[in-house]
Amino acid sequence: MDALVTKPTGIFLVMLLIILLAPIVLRRLRVPHIIGLILAGLAVGPNGLNILALDPSIEVFGQVGIYYIMFLAGLEMDMGSFRRHGRQGALFGLLTFLIPLITGFVIGRWVLGFTTASSLLLSSLLSSHTLVTYPIVGRYGLGKHPSVVYAIVATAIASFGALLLLAIVVRGQQEGSSGLYWLRFALSIMVYLVGVGYAFPKLGRWFLRRNEDAVTQFVFVLVLVFVSAFLASKVGLEGLLGAFLAGLVLNRIIPRGGPLMVRLEFVGNVIFIPYFLIGVGMIIDINVLFSSTHTLWLAAVIIAAAIFSKLLAAYVMKWLIKGRREDLGMMFGLTNSHAAGALAIVMIATAPDVQLMDATVLNATVLLILISCIVSSFATGRAARRLALEITETERNRGSYHGKCLTAYAYPQTVDTLTQLSIMIRNPHIADSLMGLAVSMDDDPDDEVRINGQHNLERAKQIAAAADVQMSTMSRVSSNVASAIVHTMREVDAGEVILGLHETPEGNLAGKLGVITTSILATTHREVLLVRLKMPLGTVRRIVVAVPPKAEYEVGFYKWLEHLCRIGEQTGQVMRFHTCGDTGFFIKEYLLKAHPSVRLEMRVEKGFGSMLIGLKEEVNADHLFVIITSRTGFISHSAAFHTLPSVIARNFNHTNLILLYPDQYGDPQETHSIFAPNGQSVTQRQLMFEEWLSKLRK
Repeated sequence: MDALVTKPTGIFLVMLLIILLAPIVLRRLRVPHIIGLILAGLAVGPNGLNILALDPSIEVFGQVGIYYIMFLAGLEMDMGSFRRHGRQGALFGLLTFLIPLITGFVIGRWVLGFTTASSLLLSSLLSSHTLVTYPIVGRYGLGKHPSVVYAIVATAIASFGALLLLAIVVRGQQEGSSGLYWLRFALSIMVYLVGVGYAFPKLGRWFLRRNEDAVTQFVFVLVLVFVSAFLASKVGLEGLLGAFLAGLVLNRIIPRGGPLMVRLEFVGNVIFIPYFLIGVGMIIDINVLFSSTHTLWLAAVIIAAAIFSKLLAAYVMKWLIKGRREDLGMMFGLTNSHAAGALAIVMIATAPDVQLMDATVLNATVLLILISCIVSSFATGRAARRLALEITETERNRGSYHGKCLTAYAYPQTVDTLTQLSIMIRNPHIADSLMGLAVSMDDDPDDEVRINGQHNLERAKQIAAAADVQMSTMSRVSSNVASAIVHTMREVDAGEVILGLHETPEGNLAGKLGVITTSILATTHREVLLVRLKMPLGTVRRIVVAVPPKAEYEVGFYKWLEHLCRIGEQTGQVMRFHTCGDTGFFIKEYLLKAHPSVRLEMRVEKGFGSMLIGLKEEVNADHLFVIITSRTGFISHSAAFHTLPSVIARNFNHTNLILLYPDQYGDPQETHSIFAPNGQSVTQRQLMFEEWLSKLRK
């Protein structure tokens, strides 16, 4: 019997209505939206009301959807957390692979009476799992939580092991599987992994630096994902593993929270992932439950074995790491759902040229997909809500610094990079935290500067909106640009201001700060960032920070450190601090407590001047070089700062630069405290007094 809706327009309309209405309706029943989409697919599919047929378009979009889930899982993985928790994740991967593997073989061989080859395929089916419920984790912002990282790493290991076992068993049943074949198979996998891991990041950086068009960047990333998936299938692996690998290797060149990342997540969550979930529901046939008692028995055994083995693996992992019930729920919820991997295994096993399983196992697997996804959705949602409540702190949400991030735009070619920087360092817990400003002179006869300034602000708002960030803008006419910027800072309570670093018409550093910048530094003691970026921040390979002696004594020490940590977290690049004296202790202490996922390296130098000369050879064109400086008359200021602009112009004209002047002589000066090496909390005045007293004693 033909489906009720067969025309392309009608099919797409029905799919959109499901994507729109299913989560809304089932949310009132406290049913996770993922289950809502699967049940909706079951209702409208050929085994339900037969409104839609499972046509090729739904299959294609569904295949893209599962690739998208795996790709986003790799893309959103915090690489700092991956390094810290990689060993535990690998351990959980072995547990969630081996326990279902052994369980499946025992059940298949001695309970269901399968052959050895069929039992191994059943083991492969139970060992694999799909991150169907990962979107729930993303909504709660728990991507960096250790239990989530364990589950993601375990997914890669378990899926790879299960699909590798599938290839070995199937190929072993065919003629010609000699030792030379297996050697070629292993070498092709190694070449694939090394090739994608080496070539994709370089190709991605090269392309994204030269193409700023949003559509072009989006399509380019999708091309890389499917190239990786295609190559994975060619070497004998499943395409979903290739998509996951693409997400991992592109992780560090697509900043989290940036416009490109927001577009990738938006398109996936709106179209591709819902198509996959609806497609899963459309292949489910509830009638198999009543077709025969044998089918019912087979489905019950497989479902029970799958859920029990995954739960046991999560429980053993919880016991080994001394975790809590929420960790158990999160690990079990993420690794229990069977979808694309299980379906791929059973479809291959029942193919005419293999025939290691029959249609009853296929029907049982489809029911396993439905039941496991329902159980996983409830387990993941419950654990995510509890973990989100635990890690949310009132002070953390409110933010340490309440002022807006003000960006002053002067030239069209700097709008993109300055806006990207402001999006990264803004306080994400404060609404309306971005402010754009354009200033024109009141003696401009043609209003050309004012019109260009408005165009710059419109472009900045578009970039911010693409990253799902609201930016307020203001255009001012004044006889003094510096005065207009400073007055705006006071008016909107801006905590920091971002300006372009003074350059010559040829694009080289001018070797001086400029009249406007000098005036701003003299009339405000808020943080000022002078920026010169030659490429998007997401494509830099390293962040090098030069910190002067006694920087920890300044009021704004932790503020600028927080800003740099936000850049480091979102780019995923190594942050190498070059410090003098005890300053490195305070930096390391803060990062370990507040931002443990940042990839930190420390170097202790003898002096600030010699430090800069030494860094000339280390800082490359694709690095971001941040120099922490100071205004005249403050603790960390030295004579070397007077010639700093010319030194930078001579030695670092080739790279990306941020010259940062921290908060000084400002709001929290009297009460701001830091942790001394002996654990005592002391105020800035006490530290100054102790330093003066120690010098007097000498």
